[in-house]
Amino acid sequence: MARETLGWWLVSRIGIFVLSISAPMLFNRGDTYPNVWRAWLQWDVWHFKAIADFGYNNGEPSGAPLAAFFPGLPFLMRWIGWIGIGPVAGGIVISLVASAFAGVSLARLAQYEFPQLANLGPKAALMWFAAPVGVFLAAPYTEALFCAFAFPGWLAARQGRWARAAIFVALASTVRVSGIFLAFALVVEFLTSKKRDWLSIPWLAVPAIPVLGFMAYLKQIHGSWFAWQEAQEKGWAREFTEPWISLIHTVEAATKGHFSADRSDWTWMFRAELVALVVGLVLLVWLVWRRSWGEAAWVASTVAAFVTSFWIYSLTRATLLWWPLWIGLAVLAERRPWLGRLYLAVAIPLGAIWAAAFFTGRWSG
Repeated sequence: MARETLGWWLVSRIGIFVLSISAPMLFNRGDTYPNVWRAWLQWDVWHFKAIADFGYNNGEPSGAPLAAFFPGLPFLMRWIGWIGIGPVAGGIVISLVASAFAGVSLARLAQYEFPQLANLGPKAALMWFAAPVGVFLAAPYTEALFCAFAFPGWLAARQGRWARAAIFVALASTVRVSGIFLAFALVVEFLTSKKRDWLSIPWLAVPAIPVLGFMAYLKQIHGSWFAWQEAQEKGWAREFTEPWISLIHTVEAATKGHFSADRSDWTWMFRAELVALVVGLVLLVWLVWRRSWGEAAWVASTVAAFVTSFWIYSLTRATLLWWPLWIGLAVLAERRPWLGRLYLAVAIPLGAIWAAAFFTGRWSG
């Protein structure tokens, strides 16, 4: 199982790296020959690089409020410099290794959940690697690293190994705020599991330690326990908004002509956010129908966080964190092979478009 999963990981990584070289040259609009090696330095990668280079208290040329980003990835990008590579290259290496580990963990989780379906694990990993937003599993973003902790953590929870699960969730909580929602889902899973062990309850508090530690650090340098949320509001308009108002804003942003003519990529991406919302809601209904309460809590809390901002964005990338989605797609592909082929026929071209958009500096989620 691991060998086949790693095979899909390898060919998908090769495809993305080919796109990272070809897309900047093919879509170059300038008069100078593009520096294809800088194609990875896009969007949030600048912020992670700034934290790795300067920490949280020195800022960066863009003036972005860096407190909006959790420290797990940028600190690893800094520490990996001991082998002599820069933060961005280090981030690529981190995502490369983390996506392999997460893919194998996803395969094992899928096989554990559906042992009657032979070879389901590698198929679930394939669905994940081939995701339309799969470029973010290769770029120096948080998705691959978070999943490398979350997937084995959830497998441990399903097996009733609560201490192991709590430690993995705590590690995930150092990477992105989604760790808070994952910790909540872990509590729900514990309370509804037939394998719960009441003596393991203290372990469920472990994921709060890195979150509280980061908040205390931000309090020391910025004077506020909630500097992270304040930075999100300042830099990314993530102030609390009623869900129906957020949906209206997103629909407006997805409407042709809402942005200037040269920003049609924004219109495209907001339409993708609406599709991701529908996918999340359908997935939630399926999980409730299956009475997978822990996973339902995970998806519901993630969706709720995104639909209570000014508008919905970055939900497309968050779909990579939803292991039930990729396992569910694999189950469908196993039972209805034509659905699996249809998914790949749509997802792979979209993945190429998404990757090309990212590597050429267009907003891509």
